[in-house]
Amino acid sequence: MKTVTVGQVTIGTGQPKIIVPMVGKTESELLTEAKMIHSLDCDLVEWRIDFFDHVQVPQIVAKLSHTLKTILKKPLLITFRTKKEGGVCELSDADYFALYQTIIAEGCLDLLDIELFMPEENVAETIDLAHKNNIKVILCNHDFNQTPAKKEIVTRLQKMQNKGADICKIAVMPQNTADVLTLLAATREMYEEHADVPLITMSMGSLGMISRVSGQLFGSAATFGSAKTASAPGQIPVAELRKMLSTLKLTQ
Repeated sequence: MKTVTVGQVTIGTGQPKIIVPMVGKTESELLTEAKMIHSLDCDLVEWRIDFFDHVQVPQIVAKLSHTLKTILKKPLLITFRTKKEGGVCELSDADYFALYQTIIAEGCLDLLDIELFMPEENVAETIDLAHKNNIKVILCNHDFNQTPAKKEIVTRLQKMQNKGADICKIAVMPQNTADVLTLLAATREMYEEHADVPLITMSMGSLGMISRVSGQLFGSAATFGSAKTASAPGQIPVAELRKMLSTLKLTQ
């Protein structure tokens, strides 16, 4: 399997890497958040730009990314999470891709999050543009209502890989413990039988919390931990998450 290296961090080998989301609404909040996250024991930072008050002005987003990257001194993932997949801001498809084009051209970032079920042609063009600018792409899908069948989870991850994702990510909501096992089984199957790129998978909420710390066993290469405000249900505070990952690490 290929690994993905951004800065000094290699995703897809060793213990799962810890990603911390920034969810500030204003520039001032984000600068404060970045200074605090800089000192945390995490590997990467995700800027959830759908929380940002000025997200509809792409040039402001792109300019601020340079400042945040300088403060963080860690690899930066930029994500606009659409409302249908759990985000907080509504954008048309056209505005979503225009925003991403500006960020790719004028911003400072290492990875870009793109949702699998956006229009195929736009997704392909954006992946190509990102790669031409040495930006890695995470293709993703989030289901906040249910956990699809194992076969469907594997199929979606394969679709991401086939579309040229550098990393494939899926997050699903369990209704019971069997759903958590479904997500873990799908991760193992994809990892062992199909994956050419790193995977990030998780079962959300308190029921699925075990999936956020068991990645090294089942094949998920990164996990999300919270600094102050979680960006999704079930995220574990960073310090606790690092201890759990270290305790559960495989010896080989």
